[in-house]
This record gives sequence, C-alpha cells and structure tokens, in this order.
Amino acid sequence: MTKRPHFDNTLDLFTMVDKSNGHRSDPDQEVQRGSSQERKPSRRSATAEIVAGLDIGTNKIAVIIAELDPRQNFQVIGVGVAPSEGLRRGVVVNLEKTVVSIQKALREAELMAGREIDAVYVGIAGDHIRSINSRGVVAVSGPDREITPDDVRRVIDAAKAISLPIDREIIHVIPQEYIVDGQGGIKNPIGFSGVRLEAEVHIVTGAVTSAQNIYRCVQRAGLKVKGLVLEPLASSYAVLGEDEKEIGVGLIDFGGGTTDIALFFEGSIRHTAVIGLGGRNVTNDIAQGLRTPVEQAEKIKLKYGCALERKEDGNEMIEVLGVGGRPSTMVPRSYLTAIIQPRVEEILTLAKREIQRSDYADFLSAGIVLTGGGAMLDGIVELAEQIFDMPVKLGIPHGFGGLVGLARSPIHATGIGLIHYGMRFRQEDMHEEPEDDSALFESILNWMKRLVKDLF
Repeated sequence: MTKRPHFDNTLDLFTMVDKSNGHRSDPDQEVQRGSSQERKPSRRSATAEIVAGLDIGTNKIAVIIAELDPRQNFQVIGVGVAPSEGLRRGVVVNLEKTVVSIQKALREAELMAGREIDAVYVGIAGDHIRSINSRGVVAVSGPDREITPDDVRRVIDAAKAISLPIDREIIHVIPQEYIVDGQGGIKNPIGFSGVRLEAEVHIVTGAVTSAQNIYRCVQRAGLKVKGLVLEPLASSYAVLGEDEKEIGVGLIDFGGGTTDIALFFEGSIRHTAVIGLGGRNVTNDIAQGLRTPVEQAEKIKLKYGCALERKEDGNEMIEVLGVGGRPSTMVPRSYLTAIIQPRVEEILTLAKREIQRSDYADFLSAGIVLTGGGAMLDGIVELAEQIFDMPVKLGIPHGFGGLVGLARSPIHATGIGLIHYGMRFRQEDMHEEPEDDSALFESILNWMKRLVKDLF
C-alpha cells in the first residue's frame, strides 16, 4: 500500500543526530520550466550551498534565493516577486494562475541570482489552519535509563497521536518543553537520566486538500517542496529575537488574505491562530468607498493609505480614477483614512480577542510585533498600541546580507524567515514528500476512499 504523504515538519533537537543531507533527484517529477535558450547560465560558484524560500500569498508570490557563506551566514542573491492571482484568503482557488505566478517570480529570482533552483521551503497559511497543544508520555527505554534520540522520537509520536478529522493533516509538531521525572523546563533531554519522559508540544494542522494543492502548484512550476512551513512561524525566525521569545511576544503577520498570529513565551511557540481578514479587505473597502477599480484602490492604499486619522491629512487632496471611463475625482486624504481605519481596527481587535482567548495574553512582556504587507500602512503601529495597550513595533527581517535593500522589508518577512528555517533545519529529513506524481494522486485517492467509507 502506498504511504500517505505527511506534512509533519517536526521541530525538535534531532540536529544532534547525523542525517543524510543528500539531494534526491526524481527525473519523473521534473517539470520543464523553459527551453535552454531561456535559462541563463550560472554566474556563481556551483559548489556554494543554496537555500530558497517561496512565499505564496494572496496578493503576491515571492521567491527568495540565498547562498551560504563559509561562516554559515546567508547572503540573499535573488528576489523575485509576481502578483498572485490564483489565491483567496491564503488558499489556492485557481491552479493554473498560481503556477504561472510562481514561475514568474521564480524566473525573476533566478535571473537575479544567476543560479537555478530545484527545491524550496514553502509557506502555508489560510483560515483552514488550526492548532492545539498536546502532551506525550513514554518510559525511557535504555537499560541505563539514559534518554536517547529514539526516546525523544517516541515521546513526540505519543504527543502527536491525537484524533484528527479525516480531512486534516499535521503540518508541524513543535516541542515546547520536555519533562524528565517531573522536572520541567528542559529544552534538550538527550543524555539525561530518567525513567519517565514527557513532552509538551504545539501541533499545527491544515486541510489535506489545501496542502496538496500547494504541493501540486509548486511541482507543476518545476520545483520540489523541501518543507511546508506555517507562515507566522517562518516570519518569527526573521523578525523576532530570542530575548523577545523568552520573555513573551506576540507576532501578527498582516497579510493580504489573512492575518496570522503566533504567541511565544519562554523561548517556544505557545499559540497560533488565523483571522480570515487582511489587506485585500482594506483594498476592497477603498474600491467601494471611492468608486474606483480594485487595482487603482491598491495603488492609492500603498501611496496615500493611513490607518490613523491625523489633522495634517485634512487639507491634502488625492486624485481618484473613475470606474468604466468615468472622470476622475479629487477627495481629501482624510476621507481615505476614514475608510481604512475602521477595517484595520476590526482586524486588530479580532487579533486582540484571539490573543485574550489564549492562556498567554498576560505573558507578552515584549509586546506585539507587526509584520507583513499590511504592516506597511502609515500609522498602523500607533493604532495597534492604542488597541493592544502594550508596546508595538514594526517587524523588519534581519540576520542576512546581500540584497538587503530589496529584502529588508516586512513584505518579505515570510520569505526571509523560510530561508532562516531552511538553514536551521536543512539537515533534517523529517518531511516526507510524494516521490512522484503517481504517489501523489494515489494518496489523494486513498484519502477520498477513507472519506467515503466514513460518510457512508
């Protein structure tokens, strides 16, 4: 029986165990991305290690290519961005358009980098994402009661042995802490002596079909998926410091279709959530309020948008193109702000309620970090401070060199975070991907058979 593809990117301390980092090549899975005349020759060393991230968003699709230097830091050598036309609220709704957008961003990044890539770490989001905390318990198996990597694997397996609906799959199992014979707060239990090993983990799940559709789009664009990564988790690697994660911080990734939330405390992720509203809703409000096309509304938002009313905006006038050839009109900038502010307030208030429903609302000593394209709105940090009543800052990616001017923006927080993730866990091989297209289709067929059996 064909093994079902599993999206579990388990984050733990298995980096202490030697694993093969060899590249797997499957000629049956390769997809032609263009003729040899269209592909540019490599201008860089072919021996340098490359890590690439693919941010599939509702408004944009971005590919970021990075090269490791001898000191194991990375230099961004290619950035490609293309409009996203096949997604809605983080979920693929048009396969062909999504593939074309990925290919456009890929070509741009490869031309800039002078390198071709064949595998990427891919961000996943959408309001189908759910998360829970779980605990596993096992007896230490060794004769001398020393905890081994095998014991850690067994306790993680026990923690993730939860009942899931037939249409959901585990994306991440993220250890929060290990407990040895009642002693908690242990980050790395390997080598400890004990009889009983427990693990508290954060489990992120997603819809099987949504994950499979992302796989399908990436594969049809000619790439292999090295790992599916929850987008706010990826962004956290790019914009949060370890000190912030230790004392408690909330990350809000204000994307185009969704707003993603991740809470950290004592160095570990504690709560994640997704709100099905984002920057696209703000754009649609502007289009309706100003009676202008959506494309024009997006341009007005980027150039003049403000999330907080200010006195100096009252006298400034902006030109608004009419719909269907109608004449342009002039409106005060304050009128635009009056459209934007209520929607942003709604999204941030929903985020606050989600945080308050968690068990960690009182442990965010470092405050809130805003990132994503929506965080670029003028005045949003000040508005967020009023709503959350705690310090708020703009999350800007850090920890890399190279094309800093292009990539150092909240818009690329997820893309840069995927590179950080890929560097940190590139020796892990915890992710099981379909070996070829037939395995992928057979796995979907098996899932459908199980669904029909449960229903009837």
